[in-house]
Amino acid sequence: MTAVGILGIGAHVPDEVVLNEQISQWTGASPEWVIERTGIETRRYARKGTLTSDLAQAAVEDLFGDDPALRERVDLIVLATSTPDQPQPATAAILQHKLGLTAVPSFDVNAVCSGFVYALATAEAMLTGSMGARTGVVVGADIYSSIMNRSDRKTVSLFGDGAGAVLLGPVPDGYGIRATRLATHGDYRELVEVVAGGTRERVTQAAVDARRDRFAMDGRGVREYALRAVPKVIDETLAAAGLSVGDIDRVIMHQGNPKLVASLAAEVGVPMDRVPLTAVEYGNTGAASIPITMHRAAAQRPFERGERVLLAAVGGGMTAGASVLIWH
Repeated sequence: MTAVGILGIGAHVPDEVVLNEQISQWTGASPEWVIERTGIETRRYARKGTLTSDLAQAAVEDLFGDDPALRERVDLIVLATSTPDQPQPATAAILQHKLGLTAVPSFDVNAVCSGFVYALATAEAMLTGSMGARTGVVVGADIYSSIMNRSDRKTVSLFGDGAGAVLLGPVPDGYGIRATRLATHGDYRELVEVVAGGTRERVTQAAVDARRDRFAMDGRGVREYALRAVPKVIDETLAAAGLSVGDIDRVIMHQGNPKLVASLAAEVGVPMDRVPLTAVEYGNTGAASIPITMHRAAAQRPFERGERVLLAAVGGGMTAGASVLIWH
Protein backbone atom coordinates (compact mmCIF):
# COMPACT_ATOMS: atom_id res chain seq x y z
CA MET A 1 0.00 0.00 0.00
CA THR A 2 1.38 3.41 -0.98
CA ALA A 3 1.97 5.79 1.90
CA VAL A 4 0.16 9.14 1.59
CA GLY A 5 1.25 12.37 3.19
CA ILE A 6 0.85 16.13 3.03
CA LEU A 7 2.99 17.64 0.25
CA GLY A 8 1.95 21.28 0.64
CA ILE A 9 -0.33 23.66 2.54
CA GLY A 10 -2.26 26.80 1.54
CA ALA A 11 -4.64 29.10 3.41
CA HIS A 12 -6.70 32.25 3.04
CA VAL A 13 -8.59 34.49 5.46
CA PRO A 14 -10.65 37.56 4.49
CA ASP A 15 -9.35 41.08 5.04
CA GLU A 16 -12.19 42.43 7.20
CA VAL A 17 -11.28 42.29 10.89
CA VAL A 18 -14.17 42.11 13.37
CA LEU A 19 -13.15 43.36 16.80
CA ASN A 20 -14.70 42.47 20.13
CA GLU A 21 -16.04 46.03 20.25
CA GLN A 22 -18.22 45.15 17.26
CA ILE A 23 -19.42 42.00 19.01
CA SER A 24 -20.30 44.21 21.97
CA GLN A 25 -22.40 46.50 19.76
CA TRP A 26 -24.31 43.53 18.35
CA THR A 27 -24.88 41.65 21.59
CA GLY A 28 -24.39 43.99 24.55
CA ALA A 29 -21.63 41.74 25.90
CA SER A 30 -18.55 43.71 26.86
CA PRO A 31 -15.25 43.14 25.01
CA GLU A 32 -13.84 41.99 28.35
CA TRP A 33 -16.58 39.35 28.61
CA VAL A 34 -15.62 37.97 25.20
CA ILE A 35 -11.93 37.75 26.11
CA GLU A 36 -12.63 36.21 29.50
CA ARG A 37 -15.01 33.56 28.19
CA THR A 38 -13.33 32.70 24.87
CA GLY A 39 -9.82 34.14 24.60
CA ILE A 40 -10.68 35.44 21.12
CA GLU A 41 -9.57 38.98 20.28
CA THR A 42 -10.55 39.26 16.59
CA ARG A 43 -12.07 37.25 13.77
CA ARG A 44 -12.29 37.76 9.98
CA TYR A 45 -15.48 38.13 7.94
CA ALA A 46 -15.88 37.64 4.22
CA ARG A 47 -17.25 40.59 2.29
CA LYS A 48 -20.91 40.48 1.25
CA GLY A 49 -21.28 38.43 -1.91
CA THR A 50 -18.25 36.23 -1.19
CA LEU A 51 -18.95 32.51 -1.54
CA THR A 52 -17.40 29.61 0.31
CA SER A 53 -16.00 28.44 -3.02
CA ASP A 54 -14.26 31.81 -3.39
CA LEU A 55 -12.42 31.35 -0.09
CA ALA A 56 -11.64 27.75 -1.01
CA GLN A 57 -10.27 28.84 -4.39
CA ALA A 58 -8.00 31.43 -2.75
CA ALA A 59 -6.62 28.79 -0.34
CA VAL A 60 -5.96 26.31 -3.16
CA GLU A 61 -4.32 29.01 -5.29
CA ASP A 62 -2.08 29.77 -2.31
CA LEU A 63 -1.29 26.05 -2.13
CA PHE A 64 -0.41 25.92 -5.83
CA GLY A 65 1.62 29.13 -5.69
CA ASP A 66 3.45 29.76 -8.96
CA ASP A 67 3.86 26.08 -9.83
CA PRO A 68 1.48 25.08 -12.66
CA ALA A 69 2.67 21.49 -12.35
CA LEU A 70 0.84 21.14 -9.02
CA ARG A 71 -2.48 22.02 -10.62
CA GLU A 72 -1.90 19.44 -13.35
CA ARG A 73 -1.25 16.69 -10.77
CA VAL A 74 -4.64 16.93 -9.02
CA ASP A 75 -6.64 13.69 -9.30
CA LEU A 76 -9.22 14.38 -6.58
CA ILE A 77 -10.86 17.25 -4.67
CA VAL A 78 -12.54 16.73 -1.30
CA LEU A 79 -13.99 19.87 0.28
CA ALA A 80 -15.10 19.99 3.91
CA THR A 81 -17.74 22.62 4.66
CA SER A 82 -21.00 23.11 6.54
CA THR A 83 -21.69 26.45 4.83
CA PRO A 84 -21.92 25.43 1.15
CA ASP A 85 -22.51 27.86 -1.68
CA GLN A 86 -25.95 26.29 -2.22
CA PRO A 87 -27.75 23.02 -1.35
CA GLN A 88 -26.60 21.47 -4.62
CA PRO A 89 -24.41 20.89 -6.52
CA ALA A 90 -21.47 20.26 -4.24
CA THR A 91 -19.34 23.32 -3.53
CA ALA A 92 -16.35 21.17 -4.57
CA ALA A 93 -17.77 21.00 -8.11
CA ILE A 94 -18.00 24.80 -8.19
CA LEU A 95 -14.45 25.01 -6.85
CA GLN A 96 -13.23 22.58 -9.50
CA HIS A 97 -14.65 24.84 -12.23
CA LYS A 98 -13.12 27.96 -10.69
CA LEU A 99 -9.73 26.24 -10.61
CA GLY A 100 -9.99 25.47 -14.32
CA LEU A 101 -9.96 21.72 -13.79
CA THR A 102 -12.24 19.19 -15.42
CA ALA A 103 -13.26 15.55 -14.93
CA VAL A 104 -11.46 15.44 -11.57
CA PRO A 105 -13.76 13.73 -9.00
CA SER A 106 -14.91 16.49 -6.63
CA PHE A 107 -17.33 16.29 -3.71
CA ASP A 108 -18.18 17.75 -0.30
CA VAL A 109 -17.91 16.31 3.21
CA ASN A 110 -19.97 17.76 6.06
CA ALA A 111 -18.82 16.83 9.55
CA VAL A 112 -19.11 20.47 10.68
CA CYS A 113 -15.91 21.53 12.51
CA SER A 114 -14.44 18.01 12.28
CA GLY A 115 -14.88 18.17 8.53
CA PHE A 116 -11.24 18.59 7.56
CA VAL A 117 -10.12 15.45 9.42
CA TYR A 118 -13.02 13.51 7.88
CA ALA A 119 -12.14 14.83 4.41
CA LEU A 120 -8.47 13.98 4.92
CA ALA A 121 -9.38 10.41 5.90
CA THR A 122 -11.68 10.10 2.89
CA ALA A 123 -9.05 11.35 0.45
CA GLU A 124 -6.34 9.14 1.93
CA ALA A 125 -8.57 6.06 1.58
CA MET A 126 -9.28 6.91 -2.05
CA LEU A 127 -5.63 7.57 -2.87
CA THR A 128 -4.55 4.24 -1.38
CA GLY A 129 -7.46 2.26 -2.86
CA SER A 130 -8.41 0.96 -6.29
CA MET A 131 -9.25 4.34 -7.82
CA GLY A 132 -5.78 4.85 -9.30
CA ALA A 133 -5.50 8.46 -8.17
CA ARG A 134 -2.11 9.62 -6.87
CA THR A 135 -2.66 13.16 -5.60
CA GLY A 136 -5.62 14.97 -4.10
CA VAL A 137 -6.52 18.38 -2.76
CA VAL A 138 -8.29 18.45 0.60
CA VAL A 139 -9.93 21.75 1.51
CA GLY A 140 -11.65 23.07 4.61
CA ALA A 141 -13.70 26.22 4.01
CA ASP A 142 -16.50 27.95 5.89
CA ILE A 143 -18.26 31.31 6.02
CA TYR A 144 -19.87 31.16 9.43
CA SER A 145 -20.61 34.87 9.39
CA SER A 146 -23.38 34.01 6.91
CA ILE A 147 -25.29 31.91 9.46
CA MET A 148 -24.60 33.78 12.69
CA ASN A 149 -27.35 35.10 14.93
CA ARG A 150 -25.63 38.40 15.70
CA SER A 151 -27.67 38.92 18.86
CA ASP A 152 -26.38 35.66 20.38
CA ARG A 153 -23.20 36.57 22.22
CA LYS A 154 -22.32 32.95 22.95
CA THR A 155 -21.93 32.09 19.25
CA VAL A 156 -21.23 35.30 17.30
CA SER A 157 -18.26 35.98 19.56
CA LEU A 158 -16.64 32.71 18.49
CA PHE A 159 -16.78 32.32 14.74
CA GLY A 160 -14.91 33.71 11.75
CA ASP A 161 -14.45 32.86 8.08
CA GLY A 162 -11.57 31.26 6.23
CA ALA A 163 -10.23 28.40 4.14
CA GLY A 164 -7.23 26.09 4.14
CA ALA A 165 -6.03 23.43 1.73
CA VAL A 166 -3.45 20.65 1.56
CA LEU A 167 -2.05 18.57 -1.27
CA LEU A 168 -2.01 14.86 -0.48
CA GLY A 169 0.23 12.50 -2.38
CA PRO A 170 2.67 9.58 -2.20
CA VAL A 171 5.54 9.70 0.29
CA PRO A 172 8.20 7.09 1.18
CA ASP A 173 7.26 4.23 3.47
CA GLY A 174 7.44 5.20 7.12
CA TYR A 175 6.15 8.73 6.45
CA GLY A 176 2.73 10.24 5.86
CA ILE A 177 -0.56 9.44 7.57
CA ARG A 178 0.01 6.61 10.04
CA ALA A 179 -3.42 6.31 11.68
CA THR A 180 -6.82 7.99 11.76
CA ARG A 181 -9.84 7.45 13.96
CA LEU A 182 -13.27 9.07 13.55
CA ALA A 183 -16.38 9.06 15.74
CA THR A 184 -19.94 10.36 15.42
CA HIS A 185 -22.48 10.45 18.23
CA GLY A 186 -25.80 11.40 16.66
CA ASP A 187 -27.58 11.27 20.00
CA TYR A 188 -25.91 14.63 20.69
CA ARG A 189 -26.85 16.14 17.32
CA GLU A 190 -28.93 18.94 18.86
CA LEU A 191 -25.91 20.48 20.59
CA VAL A 192 -24.95 22.19 17.32
CA GLU A 193 -27.46 22.84 14.56
CA VAL A 194 -29.05 25.04 11.96
CA VAL A 195 -32.64 23.80 12.00
CA ALA A 196 -34.13 25.35 8.87
CA GLY A 197 -32.89 24.97 5.31
CA GLY A 198 -33.27 21.24 4.69
CA THR A 199 -36.14 18.76 4.48
CA ARG A 200 -36.84 19.06 8.19
CA GLU A 201 -37.93 22.68 7.85
CA ARG A 202 -37.84 25.01 4.90
CA VAL A 203 -36.63 28.57 5.21
CA THR A 204 -39.97 30.34 5.61
CA GLN A 205 -40.57 33.79 7.01
CA ALA A 206 -41.63 32.16 10.26
CA ALA A 207 -38.31 30.29 10.41
CA VAL A 208 -36.37 33.48 9.71
CA ASP A 209 -38.33 35.40 12.36
CA ALA A 210 -37.56 32.66 14.90
CA ARG A 211 -33.93 32.54 13.69
CA ARG A 212 -34.13 28.82 13.05
CA ASP A 213 -32.11 29.49 9.87
CA ARG A 214 -29.23 30.68 12.08
CA PHE A 215 -26.51 28.71 13.85
CA ALA A 216 -27.33 27.59 17.40
CA MET A 217 -25.11 25.85 19.94
CA ASP A 218 -25.27 24.55 23.48
CA GLY A 219 -21.82 25.77 24.51
CA ARG A 220 -21.65 23.88 27.80
CA GLY A 221 -22.81 20.66 26.18
CA VAL A 222 -20.26 21.01 23.38
CA ARG A 223 -17.45 21.57 25.86
CA GLU A 224 -18.44 18.53 27.91
CA TYR A 225 -18.64 16.40 24.76
CA ALA A 226 -15.27 17.67 23.49
CA LEU A 227 -13.52 16.89 26.78
CA ARG A 228 -14.84 13.31 26.59
CA ALA A 229 -14.67 12.51 22.89
CA VAL A 230 -11.48 14.22 21.71
CA PRO A 231 -9.08 12.64 24.26
CA LYS A 232 -10.64 9.23 23.53
CA VAL A 233 -10.21 9.51 19.77
CA ILE A 234 -6.66 10.84 20.24
CA ASP A 235 -5.77 7.88 22.48
CA GLU A 236 -7.19 5.45 19.91
CA THR A 237 -5.29 7.09 17.06
CA LEU A 238 -1.98 7.16 18.93
CA ALA A 239 -2.39 3.51 19.92
CA ALA A 240 -3.06 2.57 16.29
CA ALA A 241 0.08 4.45 15.24
CA GLY A 242 2.16 2.83 17.98
CA LEU A 243 2.93 6.19 19.59
CA SER A 244 2.32 7.95 22.88
CA VAL A 245 1.38 11.57 23.40
CA GLY A 246 4.95 12.26 24.49
CA ASP A 247 6.16 11.23 21.03
CA ILE A 248 4.17 13.98 19.32
CA ASP A 249 6.07 17.11 18.28
CA ARG A 250 3.10 19.32 17.40
CA VAL A 251 -0.65 19.08 17.88
CA ILE A 252 -2.85 20.93 15.39
CA MET A 253 -6.13 21.21 17.25
CA HIS A 254 -9.45 22.46 15.92
CA GLN A 255 -9.62 26.07 17.10
CA GLY A 256 -12.99 26.02 18.85
CA ASN A 257 -11.66 28.83 21.02
CA PRO A 258 -8.35 29.30 22.84
CA LYS A 259 -9.86 28.36 26.20
CA LEU A 260 -11.18 25.04 24.85
CA VAL A 261 -7.91 24.27 23.06
CA ALA A 262 -5.99 24.81 26.30
CA SER A 263 -8.42 22.61 28.23
CA LEU A 264 -8.12 19.81 25.66
CA ALA A 265 -4.33 20.06 25.64
CA ALA A 266 -4.28 19.78 29.44
CA GLU A 267 -6.68 16.82 29.34
CA VAL A 268 -4.49 15.00 26.80
CA GLY A 269 -1.24 15.99 28.53
CA VAL A 270 0.32 18.12 25.80
CA PRO A 271 2.15 21.33 26.77
CA MET A 272 0.82 24.42 25.01
CA ASP A 273 4.21 25.15 23.43
CA ARG A 274 3.46 22.20 21.14
CA VAL A 275 -0.08 23.43 20.30
CA PRO A 276 -0.19 26.33 17.80
CA LEU A 277 -3.06 28.81 18.23
CA THR A 278 -4.82 30.85 15.56
CA ALA A 279 -8.21 31.28 17.27
CA VAL A 280 -7.02 34.37 19.15
CA GLU A 281 -6.77 36.20 15.83
CA TYR A 282 -9.18 34.32 13.55
CA GLY A 283 -11.74 32.78 15.91
CA ASN A 284 -13.32 29.44 15.10
CA THR A 285 -13.13 29.03 11.32
CA GLY A 286 -15.02 25.73 11.26
CA ALA A 287 -13.63 23.09 8.92
CA ALA A 288 -10.90 25.54 7.88
CA SER A 289 -9.33 25.88 11.31
CA ILE A 290 -6.94 22.91 11.18
CA PRO A 291 -5.39 23.68 7.77
CA ILE A 292 -5.24 27.41 8.58
CA THR A 293 -3.46 26.62 11.84
CA MET A 294 -1.15 24.15 10.12
CA HIS A 295 -0.29 26.81 7.51
CA ARG A 296 0.46 29.40 10.21
CA ALA A 297 2.54 26.89 12.20
CA ALA A 298 4.60 26.03 9.11
CA ALA A 299 5.20 29.72 8.39
CA GLN A 300 6.45 30.30 11.92
CA ARG A 301 8.56 27.13 12.05
CA PRO A 302 8.59 24.83 9.02
CA PHE A 303 7.70 21.19 9.62
CA GLU A 304 10.80 19.02 9.53
CA ARG A 305 11.23 15.58 8.02
CA GLY A 306 10.35 12.99 10.63
CA GLU A 307 8.31 15.40 12.75
CA ARG A 308 5.31 13.68 14.32
CA VAL A 309 2.13 15.71 13.97
CA LEU A 310 -1.26 15.06 15.51
CA LEU A 311 -4.46 16.58 14.08
CA ALA A 312 -7.54 16.55 16.32
CA ALA A 313 -11.03 18.00 15.94
CA VAL A 314 -14.50 18.17 17.42
CA GLY A 315 -17.60 19.29 15.55
CA GLY A 316 -21.35 19.20 15.27
CA GLY A 317 -23.06 15.89 14.82
CA MET A 318 -21.52 15.44 17.31
CA THR A 319 -18.26 14.36 15.68
CA ALA A 320 -14.63 13.90 16.65
CA GLY A 321 -11.58 12.84 14.71
CA ALA A 322 -7.82 12.55 14.96
CA SER A 323 -4.99 11.71 12.61
CA VAL A 324 -1.28 11.11 13.18
CA LEU A 325 1.25 11.74 10.45
CA ILE A 326 5.00 11.62 10.08
CA TRP A 327 6.17 14.63 8.09
CA HIS A 328 8.22 14.04 4.97
